[in-house]
Amino acid sequence: MTDTITISVDAMGGDNAPRAVIHGAYLALRERKNTRFIFHGRQEQIAPLLDEFPDLKAASTVRHAETVIAMDEKPSQALRKGKGTSSMWMAIQAVKDKEADVAISGGNTGALMAMATFCLRPMKGISRPGIAAIWPTLRTDIIVLDMGATIGADAQQLVDYAILGSALARCLFDDDAPTVGLLNVGTEEVKGLDYIKEAGKILSEASGSGFTYHGFVEGDDIGKGTVDVVVTEGFVGNIALKTAEGTARQVGSYLRSALKSNLMSRIGALFAMSALNALRRKMDPRTVNGGVFMGLNGIVIKSHGGTDEIGYKSALNLSYEMARSKLIDKIGETMTRFPIKAAPPVIEDEPEAKPA
Repeated sequence: MTDTITISVDAMGGDNAPRAVIHGAYLALRERKNTRFIFHGRQEQIAPLLDEFPDLKAASTVRHAETVIAMDEKPSQALRKGKGTSSMWMAIQAVKDKEADVAISGGNTGALMAMATFCLRPMKGISRPGIAAIWPTLRTDIIVLDMGATIGADAQQLVDYAILGSALARCLFDDDAPTVGLLNVGTEEVKGLDYIKEAGKILSEASGSGFTYHGFVEGDDIGKGTVDVVVTEGFVGNIALKTAEGTARQVGSYLRSALKSNLMSRIGALFAMSALNALRRKMDPRTVNGGVFMGLNGIVIKSHGGTDEIGYKSALNLSYEMARSKLIDKIGETMTRFPIKAAPPVIEDEPEAKPA
């Protein structure tokens, strides 16, 4: 790949910004030499960090933004305060202006969704954007959405998420007909809320139009990797994500304690070091960091705000792959193959997104 991918970065977004952001960008550049960065934020903080990484500095541009969106600001307040002036808004604006291929931020999720929706606008035919996460499973990586962009959904919005998720799966997994499942309290058709059953009927009729509808799936099907795309509404999706992250840390803590419990356990751990390291990498949530904002006229990636440089590197690598694989074009192609006409988007002047 020789074409340059330009990533627009909110350097001030996240608990460990801007150091973790800049360091993560350096790690990402080492793996993908044809990446260029536009960093938005307080120049007096960013410039000294870039001096520590000469190769990254040579591949970067810094644009000063004095305004930084706090993690606890309400989306509507953040939009009024930061429109046009904040590091978060400027990162998104660079995508709208075609100066960058993708934008990324580890800042306030609700504010980022509000700004991205207001600046880039939803794609024609998509009633509500969503956040998709890459999820490691026993089978392979899968996609789960929505992960908390908004709370609640109706049948049409679940159908939109299925369209968006299947397009993302086609980008990531090179599968022309990824399998899609609706998260429900059971796999039987009679179970679940009415809007979930209605969405299931629509997707069943449209199966084959860029995806294969599997049917209802339950919570344990996520970890099994039963389908390529799991569709749910934001409240449930966000709880599932946070529960999985917490469980991974809990199991890792149990394992470390057990391996240090006595001399024989420590000796056994030495012999199993290679396998244990592989398990640690597999369970490390930093390696799959990054939520993709789906359904907008531009690509925006949300990094976990509390991650370190390894997590930022993963999110930046995901940003690169989304731009390289032309995600927006894949979504448009999927929508043209979908036989059900989607509801028109409803745009407010200041969309209120719920923080994840």
